[in-house]
Amino acid sequence: MADLPLIIEPADLAQLLKQPPENLRIVDLCSEPSYQNGHVEGALHIPPQMLLSNIPPAPGRIASVEQLNRLFSYLGLTPDTHFVVYDDEGGGWAGRFIWTLDAIGHKHYSYLNGGLQAWKSDELPLSREIPQPPFTEAHVSLDPSVVVEIPDILEALEDPNFVVWDARGPSEYRGEKVLAQKGGHIPGAVNVEWTQLMDHRNGLRIRPDAEAFLAEQGLTKDKRIVTHCQSHHRSGFTYLVGKSLGFDIKGYHGSWSEWGNHPDTPVEI
Repeated sequence: MADLPLIIEPADLAQLLKQPPENLRIVDLCSEPSYQNGHVEGALHIPPQMLLSNIPPAPGRIASVEQLNRLFSYLGLTPDTHFVVYDDEGGGWAGRFIWTLDAIGHKHYSYLNGGLQAWKSDELPLSREIPQPPFTEAHVSLDPSVVVEIPDILEALEDPNFVVWDARGPSEYRGEKVLAQKGGHIPGAVNVEWTQLMDHRNGLRIRPDAEAFLAEQGLTKDKRIVTHCQSHHRSGFTYLVGKSLGFDIKGYHGSWSEWGNHPDTPVEI
């Protein structure tokens, strides 16, 4: 199977599922009740928490290699596996899964544009059949060039070609809503809340004018961008959007729960 595009439309996936290739793996990151009530045919359900370390004060940091090995063994990871990922919230968890694939060096993946919301709005069929997971023995390793840490950001803050994309809500960015020891934002960060990149009138697909909209905020292809939120969940989607536009973008998995709780990190309000 030739690699699918990064962004696949529901109608195109539905057509592909009529004769699905053996190496196609569909991953559902919706809630368990949503999955049980109906999912894309052949989709394996993954609780999003499997992607996270769940260790305070930064529970959104990437899961341990041991945990990732269990996850990708369950999913039947091989070098040729092509993942199609979706959720029911507009792409946060799906984007986080794609960032995780980048972190382990696996490059065959697609996002179902709009996820389950778009699938349903297009009136495509849902299945309640639970597929058998295709177990393999996965042995993953993390790519440090993908997994951004505090020193990487501190070293880049004075670079005019570097910008932090803060995907949180404006009240968090301004330090009015404080969810860590410190409120505010990383110095110089640009605040574009994740939901602003969704087309709310078209099944939560990525908005068609995303590139022009982001350019107005100073987020462009010529910048080196790091995106974050509170736990690298919302910024999973902004990472995905940036990738779809060809941006030089990385995700900061510690996000504000780490930065805002660290004694030596600079903060602006």
